[in-house]
Amino acid sequence: MTTFRRVSDVLRIDGAVGFIALVLAAIGPLIFSGYFAHQLLTEVFWYGIAAASLIFLFAYGGMVSLAQVSMYGIAGFVLGNAVTTGQVKGLHLGYSPWVSVGLAIAITTAIGLLIGAVASRSAGIYFLMITLAFSVLANTFFGEVTTLSGFSGISGIQVRTPGLIGNPNTHPDRLYYVALISAVIVYAMIRYVTRSPFGIALQGIRDDPVRMSALGYNVPLHRAIAFGFGAFIASTAGILYVWQFDHIDPTSIDLTAVIDLLIIAVIGGLFRLEGAWAGAFVFVMLNNYIRKVPGLGHIGITEERFHTVIGVIVLVIVLLSPGGLLGIWESLKGQGRRSLGWRGGASDARASEAEA
Repeated sequence: MTTFRRVSDVLRIDGAVGFIALVLAAIGPLIFSGYFAHQLLTEVFWYGIAAASLIFLFAYGGMVSLAQVSMYGIAGFVLGNAVTTGQVKGLHLGYSPWVSVGLAIAITTAIGLLIGAVASRSAGIYFLMITLAFSVLANTFFGEVTTLSGFSGISGIQVRTPGLIGNPNTHPDRLYYVALISAVIVYAMIRYVTRSPFGIALQGIRDDPVRMSALGYNVPLHRAIAFGFGAFIASTAGILYVWQFDHIDPTSIDLTAVIDLLIIAVIGGLFRLEGAWAGAFVFVMLNNYIRKVPGLGHIGITEERFHTVIGVIVLVIVLLSPGGLLGIWESLKGQGRRSLGWRGGASDARASEAEA
């Protein structure tokens, strides 16, 4: 009973923090400046969605994927080719916005299933290298095939957005709330999937694939489906990306972007889904405000050396807590429990297991 009460207290703390964050996000355009809400927070939402697809594969499937940036990039390129008309590059198909969105999601998910089927029989460093090779291939493909993109990319996507969104330049609140609602839906969807029989089996495969195979589970199939689901999640980020920036080109999915997404997941915490948005918030804020920090220029840290600052921050966070910012939060909660007179040992261990 004591353990149950402690777990309930922890869940109430987490729930209160999450509720406050959601309320602040819901009224963001009312309390923050237009640039902060419409540019930075919207970027945080779709970056968090992309990072959530990576964290889902790692935390619940044991798969470190470096292909998630390519997945959201494919969705962006498909949407740009399908919806635009009369651009310099692209197929100029001129489909309706919603049909184009459906094509982007369907094609990205199908490619994710295909890549997942290829990589699902490997594990560890071999799985990581296969997904890295796919990222390089996708970047080169869209750069070389000028019919689909070329290195100059595709622009003019905002001209034909769904009526629900309109032109983000004249109706920025609409895209903001679409991105926020998409992030909430993605979070709830991943939570639901991880608690379903499929998700529980996937976690068993993560922990002991040999035993799960002996129990009759098709390990490669589960991994391939999980990878396809991750691609589906990432495609949502790609659609929001091109709606916000009105442009996509191969540099949007180069190795720098791949590393950035991995850094976001590491900063937030690779073991907690909420870490996707926590890491995205820190990354976007640093990326936009690091140049305004007084004194950094005098020690040689300029805007062009942003990744040097990010590297130092990641190093500090990893040294303090391998679980990222969410791991630090868990440590602070543990210290709070002990300061209130809670005993350590087996009861706290059982509480942590029950919370997970």
